[in-house]
Amino acid sequence: MKIFAQISRVVVGLLFIFSGIIKLNDPIGTQYKLEEYFEVFATDLPALHDFFMALVPLALYFSVFLCTAEVVLGIALLVAYKPKTISWLLLAIIVFFTFLTFYSAYFNKVTDCGCFGAAIKLTPWTSFGKDIFLLVLILVIVYYRKKFKSYPTGIVVVISTLVSLGVAIYSLRHLPIIDLLPYRVGASIPAQMKPSEPLRYQYIFEKDGKTLEYEQYPSDTTLKFKEMVVLNEDAKPKITDYKVWNDAGDFTEGTFQGKKLFLIIKSLTDINTAALPDINKLINAVKNKGVEPVILTSGNSADIENFLSQHQLTAPYYYVDATVLKTISRSNPGLWLLKDGIVKGKWHYNDTPTAEEVLSLVK
Repeated sequence: MKIFAQISRVVVGLLFIFSGIIKLNDPIGTQYKLEEYFEVFATDLPALHDFFMALVPLALYFSVFLCTAEVVLGIALLVAYKPKTISWLLLAIIVFFTFLTFYSAYFNKVTDCGCFGAAIKLTPWTSFGKDIFLLVLILVIVYYRKKFKSYPTGIVVVISTLVSLGVAIYSLRHLPIIDLLPYRVGASIPAQMKPSEPLRYQYIFEKDGKTLEYEQYPSDTTLKFKEMVVLNEDAKPKITDYKVWNDAGDFTEGTFQGKKLFLIIKSLTDINTAALPDINKLINAVKNKGVEPVILTSGNSADIENFLSQHQLTAPYYYVDATVLKTISRSNPGLWLLKDGIVKGKWHYNDTPTAEEVLSLVK
């Protein structure tokens, strides 16, 4: 069992480090997941509604803390820094994660827990199973915690904490170091809105108490239909909710035509208006050189028109679902450059490009 405890220590440490690094790359993605959980708990537990809603503005701080904690605890476990204390901290954090994934799976809420960020998508029950697996290993570590020798590796833990915080801060002030989202540079948006290959289905029926499965829809009318399952899940469209419209109608296909520089305004309440003068200068510089500036927002028309007038932004605006905008851009405002539906550039407001940079990308 001591050998199994050592194996558990290595497996838990590596998984925590991997999970934490993936999420530190995109702490805002974890922030959105925590906000979803807080809002769900506020709805499901009316007596604590105000408490959970009060946590929503703090979600980003919780995100950075949890992601950093995963990496640091994983490294501390591997380098045998205070194993007795670390084992209890690991148990506390895995119990917290296990509760969240169970709640997601059992009540079908927040169906993507974001356990591995945007890198690996897990179903709620798979996420719960993963946490149960880790919980068992951590219980073994806790049981044998006194058998692990402690080493003076505090400097490693300090350095890992500083590096982790540095990665998180960089991602917040710019964009994720590695963009794993479907709207990343180089991606074709129209292609990702279609299946990568014809979808294959399995049709499940019931007759005389027996479950029958078919890959072709049967003609037998005495069968009772139960469900239809996609056999090649990986072939499903990666983007299913990208739609652009205004009061005149749908403009989705129009966004894939020619060269377009999109100004993403996710929300008018927390937008960094200090970045708008440079962005406005960029818009004015490129619009007469073959690049059409377009504003995408989820706000209502009265508010957005007042906002554009106030900041002298002269570009047509269209509506996009707020969740989609959060996926396209992690900054508010953000810039997104497309040429014939292919993403050529993507910028945080702290990294607003020059007109020359934009034009060189869409030659």
